[in-house]
Amino acid sequence: MTDSNLVAHDITVGYDGRTISEHLNLEVPDGEFTVIIGPNACGKSTLLRALSRLLPVSEGAVLLDGEDIHRQPAKQVARRLGLLPQSSTAPDGIRVADLVARGRFPHQKLLQQWSSDDEAAVTEAMARTNISHLSDRLVDELSGGQRQRVWIAMVLAQQTPLILLDEPTTYLDVAHQIDVLELCTELNRKDGRTLVAVLHDLNQAFRYADHLVVMKDGEIVTAGRPTEVVDADLIETVFDLPCRIIDDPESHTPLVIPLLRRHD
Repeated sequence: MTDSNLVAHDITVGYDGRTISEHLNLEVPDGEFTVIIGPNACGKSTLLRALSRLLPVSEGAVLLDGEDIHRQPAKQVARRLGLLPQSSTAPDGIRVADLVARGRFPHQKLLQQWSSDDEAAVTEAMARTNISHLSDRLVDELSGGQRQRVWIAMVLAQQTPLILLDEPTTYLDVAHQIDVLELCTELNRKDGRTLVAVLHDLNQAFRYADHLVVMKDGEIVTAGRPTEVVDADLIETVFDLPCRIIDDPESHTPLVIPLLRRHD
């Protein structure tokens, strides 16, 4: 799959008249799985929304393949970049297969009929997210975890080289969280897609990220490979969490062990 270059250049971004981040710079590494972490309200999702052009920037620019993302036609962007937002609402009465099929919209041309390529993309997306058996069910009848997998399938059906995911493990139990993150790894390593995800679970972030972006108070504190940037001082500084860092015996990535906070 062709690489898609995404860069935030000196951006200032916020909403409701409030600035969240100023003069941020971030280059998403092509062909890697980038994970953004940080405490609540630190600007993680705001940054992701700016990268996806859902949120305008007041200064600087987000560049997709070297061009300002806000100056590109929406369909052109949607063929290069897929987004799973933090919360999504499906139309009333829509079936799973029909919602997943909406991921093919960027590839549709005026008066073009549904093609075998479209059908194959939707079928594959549902299979890879383990929702094929739900294809005829109404989305609003599903559990929160099932709905989350339907939305992920819709993004996969879009078949973009770059995928942004805002808290993709929300509403999922731990087994399905791992399933989603393993799928992300497969999309990255086997399909060659570039992924950027916001995650809350630190140990999952360290295990699956090729590239880690750590934020606090609207700023990027550090970025790099988890094994190179994560230590106990960083975790305590960013999350106010005294801890030990040990080697994950399964993945050999940093594993956070919080210290007990005993009170007399």
